[in-house]
Amino acid sequence: MKYENNLDFALVHDERDVMRAYRSQYQFPQHEGRNMLYFTGNSLGLQPVGVREALMRECDDWEKYGVEGHFLAQHPWYSYHEDLSQPSADLVGALLQEVVIMNQLTVNLNLLLISFYQPQGKRRKILFETKPFPSDQYSFASHAKLHGLNPDDVLVEMQPREGELTLRTEDILSKIDELGEELALVCFGAVNYFTGQFFDIKSITERAHEVGAMAGFDLAHAAGNLPCDFMIGV
Repeated sequence: MKYENNLDFALVHDERDVMRAYRSQYQFPQHEGRNMLYFTGNSLGLQPVGVREALMRECDDWEKYGVEGHFLAQHPWYSYHEDLSQPSADLVGALLQEVVIMNQLTVNLNLLLISFYQPQGKRRKILFETKPFPSDQYSFASHAKLHGLNPDDVLVEMQPREGELTLRTEDILSKIDELGEELALVCFGAVNYFTGQFFDIKSITERAHEVGAMAGFDLAHAAGNLPCDFMIGV
């Protein structure tokens, strides 16, 4: 297909889009009486049409049952994680036994860091992308301090080339090689919340492992938006 940079081309293909019907399932913010053009799905998506009803159903069950809602609610709260594990595994391309639904983003990141960030000797640095989600960067700094390290010495924020807004994969891989034995952890957002850049998870992970470092990815802005196949190579 030959793409054209004009409105008519976009409108024609919008009409032909096989997923077009899904637009009616979301609430669009209004601007001067018209639906806004919404491009920030990588950060906060649009509200699904049925979400208000679903939330009120849970509130009604909470009012009616209190703590017993864990078992008596229309959708018992106690087993939420069981109901959501398989769909979540499908979203990120993982095995069912590798996925659990729990806590909140920053809590989970801290739990992972306490297990997988284990600085030893000169291998103590954490590499991450420029402008990561703020709570990610705060967590990195907290865990550096937990190990008695100065965040200024161990946190390496990967910057794009001058005049560019996103990072080149070859530059990320080169930086991993440069840090080498000093690198303990590479932790990127799979999709950067600020720029929307989708990183090459497979290449970054393989290069981190080659130099003896751990690799992790915050999927908050990727899962459900873009294909994530964490079973590559399994």
